Amino acid sequence: MKSSSIKFRPSDRPQQQRHQLREWYEQCRQGTLAVFEQVNEEIFCAQAHPDFSPVGWHFGHIAYTESLWLRERSAGLAPLFPEHRRLFMADGLPKCDRVKLPGKAVIRHYLDTVRQEVLQILETIDLEQHERLWRWMLQHESQHCETIAFLLQLSGSRERFGAGSREKRVGGVEGVGEAGEENTNYQLPITNYQNQTLEIPAGYFEQGNNTIDALDNERPAHQVYLNTYWIDRYPVTCAEYRLFMKAGGYHNPVWWSENGWQWLQQEQIDRPLYWLEDPQYDNHPVCGVSWYEAEAYAKFADKRLPTEAEWEKAASWDVLNSLRHTYPWGEIEPNLDRCNHNYAIAQTTPVNAHPNGRSAYGCEDMLGNVWEWTACVFDGYAGFASYPYTGYSQVYFDGQHQVLKGGSWATRPWALRTSFRNWYHPGVRQILAGFRCAKD
Repeated sequence: MKSSSIKFRPSDRPQQQRHQLREWYEQCRQGTLAVFEQVNEEIFCAQAHPDFSPVGWHFGHIAYTESLWLRERSAGLAPLFPEHRRLFMADGLPKCDRVKLPGKAVIRHYLDTVRQEVLQILETIDLEQHERLWRWMLQHESQHCETIAFLLQLSGSRERFGAGSREKRVGGVEGVGEAGEENTNYQLPITNYQNQTLEIPAGYFEQGNNTIDALDNERPAHQVYLNTYWIDRYPVTCAEYRLFMKAGGYHNPVWWSENGWQWLQQEQIDRPLYWLEDPQYDNHPVCGVSWYEAEAYAKFADKRLPTEAEWEKAASWDVLNSLRHTYPWGEIEPNLDRCNHNYAIAQTTPVNAHPNGRSAYGCEDMLGNVWEWTACVFDGYAGFASYPYTGYSQVYFDGQHQVLKGGSWATRPWALRTSFRNWYHPGVRQILAGFRCAKD
């Protein structure tokens, strides 16, 4: 899998550019269809949670959005399948009404027909003007595929995609790779580890991203000064989080903020959503926790959640060379040797399973595996400019969403980089999220 940050020489850029985009689009769609084919009609149309659309809606929305931006807005063509338009628009129908979907065969035809035309447009479109949009669309599909991954867990379709099937996959792991093929060669390491808190010395670093792949909320790159702080080498593991649970963490308001405690009383929970009480997952990152749960554990551990800038500096900054890396390990494209991503394993792995993915400061498991909550509220950087439309990021600068960093086991490589920003309400725990701690 080639990185979407690949650079071309000016002399060979035009043809290489089209060839590379076609290759990425085909690779991404192969992974999308591999998941599509394994979802039955019942789960396809069911709403697994009231806050999320059905799995099948996301497939249709991928086709609709691709047609809207790459055919209609970019190439000036008339809409395809106008009968689907209101159903698959992001703001067309309430989520509860999106269960009234056409069959899988209809949506597959929608996906295939739009894609066939889009690849024809790619042969002649002026990429000097439109390349950023085409790269944005690739990430859009990637993000919806990740949403599908956790919806399948919520729906109970866990034989291949969720925590409920981990017992079947330890040793010979089953998952969907970049071309939709099963990966049965990766062996989960059974190793002990000790979490350490690493010192990040005071100084400036470059936060954000100005490359053509960067989404609007990642721009512009800017200098940030941080005082010395300490951050955990690894995300918080199930073994560590179990200490919080056994100490009565879910029943003691001393660890919770006022809003967090109110949320807990409403939810009436006593463990993470994807919790498995099995010691073989002790070294895996805790997964399926809300921001409130992460905040409470951090206080219990006499630490705190890192700010977004602290997380990003620890992940991306190479202080010796005074430069920002796209990935913690440098500029080599993501692969399974460096991080758990792209459905390759379709579950979490131990936090110390990818030492070749460590950052310059020594932090590990910062891309893939689980998203990591940060202390920061989602907002635009100074100089923010919305793209390709205001509703993509700016509408969420409402003071009610927390930033997550790093990606998960379901994150496609096109949406995997240290500058990438995810955001959710602090009470959401359906996503594939964990956290690591920091302290002053």
